[in-house]
Amino acid sequence: MPGNDEPLVAILDVDGTLVDTNYHHAIAWYRALRDHGHAVQVWKIHRHIGMGGDQIVAALVGDSAEQAEGDEIREAHDEAYGDLIAEVEPMAGAHDLIEDLDEEGTKLILASSAKQEEIEHYVDLLGARDLVSAWTSSDDVEQTKPEPDLVRVALEKAGGGPAVMVGDSTWDVKAASAAGVSTLGVLTGGFSEEELREAGAAEVVPSIAELRDRREMLGAVSGGPGPKGD
Repeated sequence: MPGNDEPLVAILDVDGTLVDTNYHHAIAWYRALRDHGHAVQVWKIHRHIGMGGDQIVAALVGDSAEQAEGDEIREAHDEAYGDLIAEVEPMAGAHDLIEDLDEEGTKLILASSAKQEEIEHYVDLLGARDLVSAWTSSDDVEQTKPEPDLVRVALEKAGGGPAVMVGDSTWDVKAASAAGVSTLGVLTGGFSEEELREAGAAEVVPSIAELRDRREMLGAVSGGPGPKGD
């Protein structure tokens, strides 16, 4: 068990949690799948956003499509998303939350399954380069969410300590649970409180801005010491 003097580790999901990307990704996947002859309604795609790109094609259109053209569909998604990424904005309060947590001694790890160049873009968009300890990308793991690999890598980069995951999707919660980490969910990705709690989230808040005002919840969810809210 970690000692009480160890700092809290906050593993922060990026897409849909700190930056407003979920619907951009849904459109990108829709276009990529459509261009390969798969008509999948956008609402169905959205239910899988937060799942890693290595998992989502099979989940949406089956294992045979994944085997035959999965890489091509992922490349088409990346191209379509590249046309949209300039429109992405941080969630309200995201930079301020990161800044406050850093000042209070929380060790911050950004947990993303995005490509390295995308996560680098988000780190700069959030003004977080000098505030967080590390971040992950799809290059760090063989399997992404809902597999626990990304959360485990984030824990390794943190170097230990009581930890909590902050995420917006059921896939975040499932990945963290499989890695033995409790999750505080936010509603910014379009998943409901009921869905997040059913997936295993310990607590749920409406937004990142509200989480900033209730930062003490992070320590309570982790079971270790945490920052004090305003």
